[in-house]
Amino acid sequence: MQAGRIRAVLFDFGGVITESPFESFNRYEERLGIPRDTIRQINATNPDDNAWAQLERSEVSVETFAALFEAEATEIGYSVSGAEVLACLSGGLRPQMVRALEILAERLPIGCITNNVRAGHGAGMARDAATAAAIAEVMKLFDVVIESSVVGLRKPDPRIYELACAELGIDPARTAYLDDLGINCKPAAAMGMAAIKVIDPDEALRELEALVGLRLR
Repeated sequence: MQAGRIRAVLFDFGGVITESPFESFNRYEERLGIPRDTIRQINATNPDDNAWAQLERSEVSVETFAALFEAEATEIGYSVSGAEVLACLSGGLRPQMVRALEILAERLPIGCITNNVRAGHGAGMARDAATAAAIAEVMKLFDVVIESSVVGLRKPDPRIYELACAELGIDPARTAYLDDLGINCKPAAAMGMAAIKVIDPDEALRELEALVGLRLR
């Protein structure tokens, strides 16, 4: 795709604008003495209807989620606290991503599509007031923020991407999408977006720079 053809950008939040919660999950697993990525395994089992999916669509309360999640963990032989898992969700902001948002916000429509839950503070699920305030300032940079816990849809359901595009009034074929999960990039790509899987944030920004024709760092 030629540089400059992209005229809008959509971002995931956790794992893209902030550090990945998977890193916090791994630290918690290490403390428990259970295999690495056990929590991801639980979340990947029955992914449309498990405790995690229901919470992200606000179909269950935090308390009910904790009980359901703990039961799912027990089914595969582990004792994991649902409340402690939720406490892992809020990562620190990535300064280079925030800077890129600041530059883009002055030039292009930008939006956020986040699978989140009604825990912590705000869309970023921050665990303390200072982090919540910092994330709230970043959220102001987006023209549109689509939260799974608010709209009752969650990625990778194509409808949540369609909703974001409709609210921003953008053409998917001229839009870039950044997410740290390949499963969430696939629907965006199927709609015609230029999907970037964020593994290394600096590499992802280099890819985005090539698409939008702007220096973002």
